[in-house]
Amino acid sequence: MAGANQNKWIIGGFSLTLLLMGLVSFASYKNITAIRENSDKVQTTYEIINNLSDFHASMTVAESGRRGYVASGDIAELERYRKAVREIQAELNLLQKQLQYAAPSQQQQLAALQRLVNQRLALLKQSIDLYQRNSLDSVTQKAITVESIKLREKILVILAQMKADEEQLLQSWLTRSRSHIQSRVLLSFVGTILSFVVIDGIFLILYYQWKQEQEMSRIQQELKQEKEIIELKNKLFSMISHEFRTPLSVILSSSQLLENSLTKEVEPKLFKNIYRIQSSVKLMNQFLTDLLTLSRAESGNLEFNLVSVDLEAFCLNLVENMQLIATEKHQIKMSSEVVCQRIYLDEKLLYSILSNVLLNAIKYSPEGGSIDFILKCEAEKTVFQIKDQGIGILVDDLPKIYQPFYRGQNVEQIVGTGLGLAVVQKCLELYHGTIEVESNVYKGTQFTITIPHLPRG
Repeated sequence: MAGANQNKWIIGGFSLTLLLMGLVSFASYKNITAIRENSDKVQTTYEIINNLSDFHASMTVAESGRRGYVASGDIAELERYRKAVREIQAELNLLQKQLQYAAPSQQQQLAALQRLVNQRLALLKQSIDLYQRNSLDSVTQKAITVESIKLREKILVILAQMKADEEQLLQSWLTRSRSHIQSRVLLSFVGTILSFVVIDGIFLILYYQWKQEQEMSRIQQELKQEKEIIELKNKLFSMISHEFRTPLSVILSSSQLLENSLTKEVEPKLFKNIYRIQSSVKLMNQFLTDLLTLSRAESGNLEFNLVSVDLEAFCLNLVENMQLIATEKHQIKMSSEVVCQRIYLDEKLLYSILSNVLLNAIKYSPEGGSIDFILKCEAEKTVFQIKDQGIGILVDDLPKIYQPFYRGQNVEQIVGTGLGLAVVQKCLELYHGTIEVESNVYKGTQFTITIPHLPRG
């Protein structure tokens, strides 16, 4: 009789335990499925954000190619422009495919973006056609350039809003993922506790060896669950870290719209805080870009694509973009010692290298200071020199300035992240290039960047 009751308790206990574990496992499976679905949505959002960034880069390359062709008549620049136009169309088609099931507001933004892009591409084509008909008509070319810049600003506003919308969606899906993970942890905890209570009652009527085996089984199950939770947590943290790549573009575009709407009503000197907002957002954008570049470089996923580049046209375009950040507080003076031939470079990496050093020169120079950007082209290498009249670098800090997140002891209240020069060094490693620094405290700093000429492919 006792044996029969014992068997009933054992069978009942095991049945109840299996039922609880089944319920926990089923609930865990549902949570994992939901997390995977959210992960797919997050991945799609990152792809859209990356496509928007690539689209902006292609627009810049198209404009650079157009300028290079109009300035020099170089057919290679025309081909670079045409290639960029094809990439723009491909990226727009991809955006349309990615957003085909998006909200109506996103569809409207995409339609507005396509309309503005078509208008700008038409202007660029008009510029090239005009040059081919009459290369001396600089007045019309200038008017086309002014109109193109206006369209570019409108496009940037739409891109910023689209990125902000994707960021909001991203936050929503990440919040859902956190909720699912918390639910799974709670279910695992409750299921484990209930199973333990049931098994503990059965232990009173089981042999010592059986109890040991059950205890080992329970521990293994908990370790397995803990491992799964840790893996999910690491995946979530990875998603969260990538989320910070989405810039605060909505703040920048809003401040620009506010500035434009108040231009005729408010004295220029009252725009100081608006300019401060814009400057801070641009620095944050640079930080996020640097962080992603550094992460890709350290994981070995940083792309390196060589294309033929007109260095002078490229540098003129870079200086123009940097001058927008520097505003009227600093003047960037570019000079070229000799006529530079076309060489093979990765435009995006070169832009990242030079823009980071120029941003440092702007950041650490006093108002009214000038920044010299010197281009030297030699037979087997190209040398870039960037000189400022800033605060300089202490001798003790010089060996450490290329370490990520390291900042000099004399930067005081100047905002910065300490990533710029680390990114520069990582990019130069792909080029097999070098960077040298000469600095005098309170007198200025000169960075010399040397890039050897690489054969195509």
